[in-house]
Amino acid sequence: MSILRAPKGFLLLEDGTLFHGHISTTQSVPAVAEVVFTTNMSGYQEVFTDPSYRAQIVVMTSPMIGNYGVNAEDPESTRAQVSGVVVRELSTTYSNWRAGGGLAGYMAKAEIPILYDVDTRRLTRHLRTVGVMRGVIGSGDAPDAAAKAALDSCPSMSGLDLASLVTTSKAYSWGKPTAQTHIVAYDYGIKHNILRLFEDRDCRITVVPSTATSKEVLALKPDGVFLSNGPGDPEAVTYAMQNIRDIANAKVPVFGICLGNQLIGLTYGATTFKLPYGHRGGNHPVKELSSGKVLITSQNHGFAVKGSEGEIPGAPDLQVTHVNLNDGSIEGLRHKRLPVFAVQFHPEAAPGPHDARGLFDEFMQAVEAGS
Repeated sequence: MSILRAPKGFLLLEDGTLFHGHISTTQSVPAVAEVVFTTNMSGYQEVFTDPSYRAQIVVMTSPMIGNYGVNAEDPESTRAQVSGVVVRELSTTYSNWRAGGGLAGYMAKAEIPILYDVDTRRLTRHLRTVGVMRGVIGSGDAPDAAAKAALDSCPSMSGLDLASLVTTSKAYSWGKPTAQTHIVAYDYGIKHNILRLFEDRDCRITVVPSTATSKEVLALKPDGVFLSNGPGDPEAVTYAMQNIRDIANAKVPVFGICLGNQLIGLTYGATTFKLPYGHRGGNHPVKELSSGKVLITSQNHGFAVKGSEGEIPGAPDLQVTHVNLNDGSIEGLRHKRLPVFAVQFHPEAAPGPHDARGLFDEFMQAVEAGS
């Protein structure tokens, strides 16, 4: 169906607020999920294929989306992961030497609706004011009984273990088999660019399911263990904590990103909480406490470790390494005695910014020191 002749559509939020637009495909509507927004100005293909966005409808604050098309190199997973997309203007043409097709066709093939011609400024302001909430994308001028019923049945993000939904079903390898350094990566929703960056550092990577036991991981004789990003409520990933503790006690260096950061916090006694509207986008300022340096970071998370620059309540073995300069939330932590550290933001962000990419080198130094 041509975008220019697409039918009318809507987004209904659980508080009753209704937004009108046009819908790119009616194959998979009504589509229900938590509605969040991201401030990314580029990298929409990476956003839509990031497993951390599973079970979410993503509002793009950048006013035009789709103008450089899609390609086969940039996806962060093997499929589009979002439940739906909301934009102001969906470009009907694209221009980029790497493009292999248009965004609308790419998402239609994945049966994921794009609602466009929406006042995304008003929508974003609403979500920032009242917080993220569940919503439903449907076709037509107004929601019918089926759309309302679908919204009513949509579960809250709190309490959901989505890592077990997006993880690999069996272990697989990435990188050169002859590489000397062996990293075992827990897949809670891992992004492909993380694996690329380890490969660039002459590592071979074994990616294991989220439920892999510490015994199984240590039997692989890793030089280091990586805890990936992922969707859902970290407190629901109850099977991860003892595995992390066992691996760390074996003195194997551990590095976590995003959900991995939250899981390390929970392992050592911290608690997590749901942010009002999360941190999503490519322009979040984070202060590195050891140097005072400010990093501009890419972020995508709705939960965070509870605490402040001074302490992490309940976790005396951890120290804070980074804080968010917008709201003071914890953006990084480190174990005081063991080779374990993590950050809440995404140093691997493919479209950028790349300010924090050196954290991968810091982990490699810990790996070399432990070998």
